[in-house]
Amino acid sequence: MNIVNTIIHGISRVFMDTVLIIAIYYLFISFFGLYRKKDNKKFKPEKRFAIIVAAHNEEAVIGEMVDSLNKLDYPKELYDIYVISDNSNDNTTMRASEKGAIVYERKDKEKRGKGYALEWMFGKIFKMDKKYDAVIIFDADNLASRNFLNEMNKKLCEGYKVVQGYLDSKNPVDSWITGSYSIAFWSTDRMVQLAKTNLGLSAQLGGTGLCIDVEILRNLGWGATCLTEDLEFTCKLILNGYKVGWAHDAIVYDEKPLKLKQSWNQRKRWMQGFADVYSRYFFKLMKRAILKRSFTAFDCAIYTIQPIITVLLGVATILNFSQLLSQVSDFVYMISSVGLYIDFNLFKICAIIIAVAQYLYTPLIILIDKKLNFKILIYYVIFYPIYLLTWAPIALIGIVNKNDKKWNHTVHTRSVDISELEKVN
Repeated sequence: MNIVNTIIHGISRVFMDTVLIIAIYYLFISFFGLYRKKDNKKFKPEKRFAIIVAAHNEEAVIGEMVDSLNKLDYPKELYDIYVISDNSNDNTTMRASEKGAIVYERKDKEKRGKGYALEWMFGKIFKMDKKYDAVIIFDADNLASRNFLNEMNKKLCEGYKVVQGYLDSKNPVDSWITGSYSIAFWSTDRMVQLAKTNLGLSAQLGGTGLCIDVEILRNLGWGATCLTEDLEFTCKLILNGYKVGWAHDAIVYDEKPLKLKQSWNQRKRWMQGFADVYSRYFFKLMKRAILKRSFTAFDCAIYTIQPIITVLLGVATILNFSQLLSQVSDFVYMISSVGLYIDFNLFKICAIIIAVAQYLYTPLIILIDKKLNFKILIYYVIFYPIYLLTWAPIALIGIVNKNDKKWNHTVHTRSVDISELEKVN
């Protein structure tokens, strides 16, 4: 029995130490998100944008999305709204057209998914007589803040070629699932995206609310048609020496899934896409990191292996729990005979610090961005740990099924006007 315990302890130690090193790495980076540099630069509107909204059976939300784009505080002659009605069989096309969007209908039952739809639309943009400086990508369930294009114009004028906007939540208090999603996105916006930008690293594209210079898109080609096209294109950019900029004030409000089943399916798709991308890009990024001495490439490589890190954490937790149960009798005997003895080492101390900091640090970050209220705090204390635990099996399934490219559509129903959200924020 002692041999079995020793083996279990050794394996769990390797897993936990690996995950802990990466956790310490991200904790260190996150500190740089506590501070926001003052940005008082002003640029007159000059960039011309093609706004592209990918939509599949989105009649319930597409109208409000186009409305929010029509209300953008940016010269109307400098942007156009294009909606891809991708294999839709509802009233998406009609609703988008009624609101003034230019709608392109796509029918392709073989190449399904957002990545394929965007590649198809980019080809049309390239061939148009009307020329654009950049494309903006949104999802149909989104709403855009009025200053969105002004912020993107600013970043492009500063020299960035690709920019990601702040991913906010359209429905943070609809359920414990939407609350957990919102907490995860808010903390990532500040502790990862802003922090990396402050360090001079690259932000990560988030699938929506992103801006890409047309010439960069034309020269590199899109080619991102997996289940996480945003991550794939980020890797492609970094391999070619580009960084993704971060626009903290360019806000896009995204609808979060209401129920665990919807959330499970969506996150499983993300993990399948992550696993597919790291299998193709991890070693390429590490090679660039070594040969070019690029810490940006190293950071991106680490980011791609999130499914593996999540699974390692889950396995280590189970092994440690099993080991704890097997040692209960020894522990009780130890207390009764010689008093309580705790073997603290550096890694255990760091693990405790990270665990304690997580329950104090994340709410602080959310508070700084004025997102914290009583209901969100309750979600964080009670439900957010459950949400985090569900990531382990989801990541494992994603790794196992990484070659399954089937796109599972998330149904969106939350109809909200942009003015309602901007009053709150």
